[in-house]
Order: sequence, then structure tokens, then C-alpha cells
Amino acid sequence: MLQVNFLRDNKERVLEGLKKRQFRNLELVDQAIATDDERRKIQFELDSQLSESNKISKEIGLLMKEGKREEAESAKSKTAQLKESTSELKSQLDVREKELINILYQLPNIPHEQVKSGASADDNEIIYQSHDVEGLGEGAIPHWELAKKYNLIDFELGVKIAGAGFPVYLGKGARLQRALVQYFLDKNVEKGYMEVNPPHVINEASGYGTGQLPDKEGQMYEIANNTTSETLFLIPTAEVPVTNLYRDVLFEEKDLPVKNTAFSQCYRREAGSYGAHVRGLNRLHQFEKVEIVRIEKPENSYAVLEEMVEHIKEILSDLELPYRVLRLCGGDTGFASAMTYDFEVWSAAQEKWLEVSSVSNFETFQANRLKCRYKTDGKSQLVHTLNGSAMALPRIMAALLENNQTEDGIKLPKKIAEYARFDVIN
Repeated sequence: MLQVNFLRDNKERVLEGLKKRQFRNLELVDQAIATDDERRKIQFELDSQLSESNKISKEIGLLMKEGKREEAESAKSKTAQLKESTSELKSQLDVREKELINILYQLPNIPHEQVKSGASADDNEIIYQSHDVEGLGEGAIPHWELAKKYNLIDFELGVKIAGAGFPVYLGKGARLQRALVQYFLDKNVEKGYMEVNPPHVINEASGYGTGQLPDKEGQMYEIANNTTSETLFLIPTAEVPVTNLYRDVLFEEKDLPVKNTAFSQCYRREAGSYGAHVRGLNRLHQFEKVEIVRIEKPENSYAVLEEMVEHIKEILSDLELPYRVLRLCGGDTGFASAMTYDFEVWSAAQEKWLEVSSVSNFETFQANRLKCRYKTDGKSQLVHTLNGSAMALPRIMAALLENNQTEDGIKLPKKIAEYARFDVIN
């Protein structure tokens, strides 16, 4: 969430940033500032009346000691009037504060100056590509057919149990999935990330903290909490519970940076996703992912973002997959992000690029919602939060199967074969 003082002090920059995103409701900026002006005015009047009430209350005691009962009773009457007035002002202040929060929740983050203006994925910048790519040629088959041929994944069985988008992994398919998870976690731990195992369910406060609410309710599965009647949500990514570990935390400067990695199941409704482009593992309602999350001092966050990019590149190089890195344009950048890099691997049988990771810097956007700060020079200020996929499993699995198919079976990259304890699927 953007800070209203930032909107006030940097209005032109904010409007330009929102235009980069093709954001239409620019009037929300003025509405936020005007609502905050009203809030400040009410707060000032409330503070003045509370101060006057406290002053009169002290005078009442002195008047009573001096025997000036009539004057004391008059003062009591005035404090009663002030009490009624301050109660009304508190009610008005509560209304304005809620109005302000609701407006701020509708404003996305401001893109970094390096982020290009653009409307869609077509406007994203390709900043790195590992290989020239081409199809496998005649006879190559997509991963959903390979999965059936080698009995690795049963999509129809998943439909029987839960519905479309919930695949069942079998035999070497399940073992390969587990090997990839362990490899990703080990790579992250080697880079200094502490592994955590978070809940797969979040409350509303956690959803608001990282920006899934109120922006992405339709993408999450809701579940009832019969104990408290509070709505809970299945996590769309481990980023959400891991980042929320630090909600309402005030760090000492020496405690930063914080580096976490976590494996989790991820659940997304993906409403309206149909067609050939979502066949097989291309888009699922339940999938596995390993995440990296960082809490950083603001002056370090963009160097750290580049460090995270290099880390993901190293993982993809170990997987021996052709990949490319894109910096997203304003219109394709997520609601809470200031800058995002996407990683795509080449699907040789489908002859298209598949997104497998996003690495983002949210600057103070999440931290402001989370009230996550650190102390420096006796003052507290907001941290910067970053996260990335290291890695998302389904499309990695799809690319590994498709790109490594041969007449003799599917040959695994050396690094993964070591973890899977087999080097070929046949």
C-alpha cells in the first residue's frame, strides 16, 4: 500500500507511474489526498478538544479544593459537552480513516523508473536469452502425451478425485517431482536462505498484508473456519505466509537482511482458464513451488533483486533448459510490485515459452501493509520486501520432459539425475 504522504509529496511521479501501468482511476490519488486532509482536520480538532477537556478536569479538582463548588459544577458541565463532541469527532475520524484505507487499497504500486510503459506481455523487454531455440522436429510430442506414455502423471484420475487442474503424479513422475523440490531447496539454502515450513492456510489479515486482498479474492480458494467464523484462504504461493511471518515486526538494523526459502503446495482458482494453451501442466489449480523471500534495507533492495535474478539463472543453467529473462512492462507488472523479472523456459514440443519464475521487488508496498519496519539511527522506517520462485514445478517438469525426449526415453540433466537416482525415463 502506498503511503498517503508519498502521494502528497510526489503526486506527479505517482500519476506518471500509474499511467505506465495503464491504470485508469487516476482520480483516486486526489481522493486519497483530500480524504487525508479531512482526516487531519478532524484529528486536529479532536486533539484540541481532548487537550481542553484534560485542562478543565484538572481545574475542577482545584476549584473543589478551594470550595468553589458552583464554578466546579459549571466546569463539569463543559467537560460533559466536550465528551459528547469528542465522541462524535472520534466517530467521524474512524469513518475517514476507513475511507482512506479503502482508497489506498485500490492503488497499485508505482513502477520503478526502469520499467517501461506498456499494456500487456507483448510490451515486455527481453533482457537475456541463454540459447537460440528451435523445435524438436517431426515426431516430438507434448508433455501430457509423454506423461501418459511413461505413466508419470494421470490427469484423468485427478479429475475423478478433485476436478480438472489437480493432476496425480505416479512412479518416476512423483520421484522426479520430489527430486526437483529437494534440489531447489538445497540450492537456496546454499545461498544463505533459511528454510521454513509455513501453513498452507492464511487469514484475511495475511491476505491484505501481501496484497492478495482485496485485489485477488477471485483467484484464491476460500474455506470456512468453524471455530471463529473467520474466512480463511488456501495459499496461492508460499510468499504469502512467509512474508507475513514479519507482520508487525520491528527489526534491529543488525538483524537485516532476512532470507527465507519455503516449499509448499499452491492453490489457485484460475477462473476462466480454458483452451489448448492450458493443457497438461501449463496451468493448474494445485501445484508445487519453492519460494525465496527477502526482507532488506531500502538502499540494498535493487542490488539484491539482481542477485536473485542471477541465482535463478544459475538454477536454470543446472537444469540445462533454454531460458530467457524478461523485465515486465508497467501493464504486466503485478499490483504490488515495483519491478518484476519473469523467467521463461522453452517448451520444444509445444514450441513456445513457458513462465516458470517471477522475481519481484515490492519496495515498501507490502511493508506498509504489514507494518514491518527496522530501527536505524534511533528512528524506524519501512523495510523493502522481495520474493521469487525458485522454482515453480509444473512448467519446469513440462519442459524437462519435452526437451529431453529421445527415441530411447527421457534423459534427465545430470544434476537432477543425482537427486532422482535415475537418469532416464523409459
